[in-house]
Formats: sequence, structure tokens, C-alpha cells
Amino acid sequence: MIKKESKNKTRKIRHTRVRKKVSGTPNRPRLCVHRSLNNVYAQIIDDVAGKTLVAASTLDKDMNITNGGNKEAAKLVGEAVAKKAIENGIKEVVFDRGGYIYHGRVKELADGAREAGLQF
Repeated sequence: MIKKESKNKTRKIRHTRVRKKVSGTPNRPRLCVHRSLNNVYAQIIDDVAGKTLVAASTLDKDMNITNGGNKEAAKLVGEAVAKKAIENGIKEVVFDRGGYIYHGRVKELADGAREAGLQF
């Protein structure tokens, strides 16, 4: 009987493969996305300094989101992280989808960030 690898294990393999090539610099930090079953998280990270510059998620109190596991919530998180980034002087980022397929909530988060003025 063939045993199937877990989806999260294969996602982590994809993520490490992408992370070999994608890195955030002070001029162009990395927009990292993580999604769980119930929530969506986004961070803008400077990998050279090893610091998180901006973060937003569906768990933030000021977001007022009741259901954090849908596309509308992901779009709001994208807009929130973009607004915070622009306030901190960040206009261009490298998008890191975290090994997830660029579809659904990940795509909505990216579209929300682009609409709010972030370039990638």
C-alpha cells in the first residue's frame, strides 16, 4: 500500500525550494503569506536584518473580521498590510506565497495589496 505525503509536508518542501531564490532586502522586502483553516497572516520581512517590518492578520482587533477563513477577509488583510507598508515607506516588495497555490485566499490577499498601492 502506498502512503501519501501530507499536504503540509509537500507545501513546506515547495516553500523551501522557493526560499532558496526569493529573499527580502532593505530596498525590496519580502511579503510572506501564511494561511490556516481559520485565518490568514501576512508579514513584510527584511531577510538581511532578520526583522519583520509590517504584519497584519485576520486576528487583529482593528480588522473587525468575524470569519477569517474566506476571500473577503484575505483581501482586507492584503489592504491592511499594504497601508501599513506605505506608511513605513515601503512601496515595492517580493511576493512569497509560502508554498501555497496562487489561488483563492492567497490571490485575493495579493490583489488587495496591489489595489492599496503595493508593487510586486
